[in-house]
Amino acid sequence: MAQGKSNNTQADGQISLFGDMPEVEEGMSEAPSSDAAKSPRARAAELNRLLNTYAYRYYALDDPAVTDAEFDRLVRELKAIEDLHPELVGPDSYTQRVGGYVSEQFEPVRHASRMYSIDDAMNLEELDEWLARTDEALGSTPEHPVAYTCELKIDGLGVALTYRDAQFVRAATRGDGTTGENVTANVLTIAGIPHALAANGLAKVADGGLGQSIEVRGEVYMPKHSFVRLNEGADAAGREPFANPRNAAAGSLRQKDPKVTAHRDLETFIYAVADEAPLSVNTQWEFLQWLRACGFSVNPNARRCTSAHEVHEFCADALAHREDLDYDIDGVVVKVDSFASQEALGFTARAPRWAIAFKFPPEEKRTVLREIRIQVGRTGVLTPVAEFDPVFVAGSTIARATLHNIDEIRRKNVRVGDTIVVHKAGDVIPEVVGPVLELRPEDAPEFHMPTTCPSCGSPVIREEGEVAYRCVSIDCPAQAHERLCHWVGRKAMDIDGLGDELIGKLVAAGMVSDVADFYDRLTETALAACPTGRVSVAGDDILVGKTIAAKVMAQVEESRGRGLARVLFGLGIRHVGEQVARSLAKEFGSLTSLMSADEERIAAVEGVGPKIAHSVREFLSVEENAAVLERLREAGVVLEEEQTGEAAPQTLAGLTFVLTGTLERHTRDEAKAALQAFGAKVSGSVSKKTSYVVAGAAAGSKLTKAEQLGVPVLDEEALDRILETGEAPAA
Repeated sequence: MAQGKSNNTQADGQISLFGDMPEVEEGMSEAPSSDAAKSPRARAAELNRLLNTYAYRYYALDDPAVTDAEFDRLVRELKAIEDLHPELVGPDSYTQRVGGYVSEQFEPVRHASRMYSIDDAMNLEELDEWLARTDEALGSTPEHPVAYTCELKIDGLGVALTYRDAQFVRAATRGDGTTGENVTANVLTIAGIPHALAANGLAKVADGGLGQSIEVRGEVYMPKHSFVRLNEGADAAGREPFANPRNAAAGSLRQKDPKVTAHRDLETFIYAVADEAPLSVNTQWEFLQWLRACGFSVNPNARRCTSAHEVHEFCADALAHREDLDYDIDGVVVKVDSFASQEALGFTARAPRWAIAFKFPPEEKRTVLREIRIQVGRTGVLTPVAEFDPVFVAGSTIARATLHNIDEIRRKNVRVGDTIVVHKAGDVIPEVVGPVLELRPEDAPEFHMPTTCPSCGSPVIREEGEVAYRCVSIDCPAQAHERLCHWVGRKAMDIDGLGDELIGKLVAAGMVSDVADFYDRLTETALAACPTGRVSVAGDDILVGKTIAAKVMAQVEESRGRGLARVLFGLGIRHVGEQVARSLAKEFGSLTSLMSADEERIAAVEGVGPKIAHSVREFLSVEENAAVLERLREAGVVLEEEQTGEAAPQTLAGLTFVLTGTLERHTRDEAKAALQAFGAKVSGSVSKKTSYVVAGAAAGSKLTKAEQLGVPVLDEEALDRILETGEAPAA
């Protein structure tokens, strides 16, 4: 993704600026489609949907779903389609916007001028094409070549610093490029940022003064040694460590308490200005010298080049020495040096024409694959996991990575004993790239999926048309652990404090083995005495303790009243996601009624169908499952549809709504629940069956699809009228 990207965790109750995220229920996934068979319009709409989804995962949730390379490939494919079909370019196209995210927990700040993304060159050929194009546009000749400034592409969080009359007054994150977040109090704790511009710098200001204000820009980052120390402290305190220095910098800068930021050892490199007019400098190279004279931290690894050969040399040197630096970089930014030439070249909708980011390939390391171990999930799916000699990649040591399924193992052609290449997808998720075939041992065996479950020894099956192998036993211990984790999740019973590691300790200690044990076996005293898996400085086991145990058990007590829909979702029945669970709870009203219904009756519920009905009926028919459900009832867990006063009239029954974009007066969940209370169905995708699309600000590809299909589009005011009256407008 582009320079200046930020990885910010979405605050509770906020709606993404990226438009919509698809609703994918457990057990369901989108089938791969043939890109070649799609029309340019359909493929462009699909690419916009994917890019908005991936950008939301990356920027807002700090949870990348694809590699940077794959994301860049999709952007380039979309741009190629739009180049051939300019009529498909709209304001909501991903090629027309700057990636980023603005949280509501900070005061918004409007930048002096837009903070753009930078287009990428994925290899030297693309870099040369850009250089040749730029040279031609600027009339470069051997006697008067175009000069470029090459700078390292710092992997941190973009910031803008405002100075008025040479005094520091404000700091903001890049945000969405136009509006950022006010993080002034936190930035003041960073030692390398001058509170006033030094006299040496002021001497180079036009007319001897800065006038009203000047905004300089750069990157906040965390040095590698500071990152290691931070995670060591987190581990000792039992906190979740940061994935990499970039995430740590973003999380540290966006703390509500500046005292936390002050202890995170952040640093900066400044390299840009919103408007160079007040300065008596004419080039980027001169500007970097001015920044140093003012007291800013400027990366020393920059070079002024006057040929493609010199640019190549700088890029090659940066790649060769990236491991020697105490900070992360993921490429080189090449800028036209002359400010006058920059102005002549101008900008596209999302990036300057006078700069390019040469992206390094993902950092890859070689190691030896020692074992392919089978992991059993809560629905019985067997997932092969590669375990290899530990290797340091992109800021942390990794020793295992999922291989997903047997088809993926065959595609990558990996075997135990292979020397393999590994990297981190999105610089976060460990991934096996493939084997080094010339180093394969002669006796390396081909991997085969087991015929019995490694956890319980029960038979393993692979249903027709599915890639996954499954354990058929509902008593499987491995499945039990995953089901327990699913039960306490936010969208299920929402029991805060019971995480994966603690549940593992409870299972190992024999305190819980099924979901009913949380209510009729687990006690506050026993939980308090349970080890957390952490060790104190003195070498003693750190226990949960009375305070945490009391809070967790209070959450357990509160969860008894969550209602039937959450219970059905929390049980982890195959194919039963949040929406299906809600539909079943609404239709049958109680677990007793659902258990007495036959498969045909269940399949008749809207949004269910024969496949899900068979899965539900099969689950409820198992004697052991029925016994657990009866124990839940006896423990006081509500197994009826939650009633909150008099039910709203079902005036929207039969209508399907899709929510897209940023709503100002509602969170997405609030609007969804309110529509459902009137009987409406709220879907995550637009189709010909959609009744209305509610579009807020920055609506994404769903708005485009609605317009293409002729689906009525409503604004937030129309939504308010619907929620006030329970009546939909005439289509």
